[in-house]
Amino acid sequence: MAVLAWLVIIALLVPLCYWYLLAFGTLCKRQSFVLDSVKPSQFFMLAIPAHNEESVIEETVARLKHIHYPEGLYHINIVADYCTDRTAELARAAGANVYERQSGERGGKSAALNWLFSVTLPHQPYDAVIVFDADTQVDPDFLSAMNVRLLQGHQAIQGQHVISNPEGGWFPALTWALFLVDNRFQNLGRSNLGFSAKNMGDSICIKADLLRKLAWGSGLTEDYNLRQKMLLAGAPIFYEPLAVAYGEAPRKWSEARVQRARWLRGTHDSSRNYASQLLKQGLHDKDPVVLEGALQALLPSYSTLTMICLLALMLCFAANLLFGPLFPTAILVALAGILALLFIYPLLGLALERAPLRAYLAILTGPVYIVWRTFLAIKSRYWYKQVAWIRTPHGKRRDE
Repeated sequence: MAVLAWLVIIALLVPLCYWYLLAFGTLCKRQSFVLDSVKPSQFFMLAIPAHNEESVIEETVARLKHIHYPEGLYHINIVADYCTDRTAELARAAGANVYERQSGERGGKSAALNWLFSVTLPHQPYDAVIVFDADTQVDPDFLSAMNVRLLQGHQAIQGQHVISNPEGGWFPALTWALFLVDNRFQNLGRSNLGFSAKNMGDSICIKADLLRKLAWGSGLTEDYNLRQKMLLAGAPIFYEPLAVAYGEAPRKWSEARVQRARWLRGTHDSSRNYASQLLKQGLHDKDPVVLEGALQALLPSYSTLTMICLLALMLCFAANLLFGPLFPTAILVALAGILALLFIYPLLGLALERAPLRAYLAILTGPVYIVWRTFLAIKSRYWYKQVAWIRTPHGKRRDE
């Protein structure tokens, strides 16, 4: 029994060491630049999929029209996807190019974006495409930062996605705090170490030629799917925190449950489909970037690892109480130590981000979220026969 427990401890240490490596990566220095010192030259398509987004689309377009970047070097292209409201009318009046889609596959961001790209990319000499959500509020210097990184040779750049409504309730506050940690470790840490940052599905810039070759992703989590394809194509995602954009988190747990169930099922399916390919190609090419992508796909999530560690500690402790000293004290101490390091991990991220006190208060409710997420992961992956893509409401529609 003790040997088995030590094997579990070793298995828990592998992802823990990996995550702390990413944390260490955030301390590495990266090449800095002054935005005003680089002349704007890249021609951007700002692509926005919108389904019944009349409550937010006008403000989104207005903000994009006032970005600090030459007006002739970017187009705002919106696909009004099976809209039954005034989305197309309001977006067009605000100054966007609107493409209305009323045929073809329904029920997903992927189909809308791929259709938009098919009718725009062949006819315009875009250098890059940036995908935004319909409610995204973009920092004025966003395109300038992307312009610099494209000129440096990066094929895909993920901007910093910040939750705009942390005051909207418990879940938005927790999501805001988690995104601070996620951007720091999962994106900045990976990017600084030369690995691929996440594709957040929003505020990401991709070279037009790469999109012409790969198209957008597919499935329930098309952003995660596209990241795997880009890794196999030798195009890791660079993270640029100076390119800031703001988006809403779901206010209601019922909305969050649907969104997270889709994400958990989609990432599970995509990891199962791509992990072996990434591992095989990474080993064949001796490519650490692709191997890290395989490792990320194979390792359990933070929530899953925390639950496994907690359950292992409780089982060992209960077994010792009921049946005598089956597990030596060293095993209990090791499991408790891993659990403590897991507890410290998000707090370390907030400290490095110099987050305000309310972020720490929000993150301390994380154990409830971990239990909820673990149960939802089990249901979405093993109980639900099918998980559908359902649009997350934005803006005023949340309160209707």
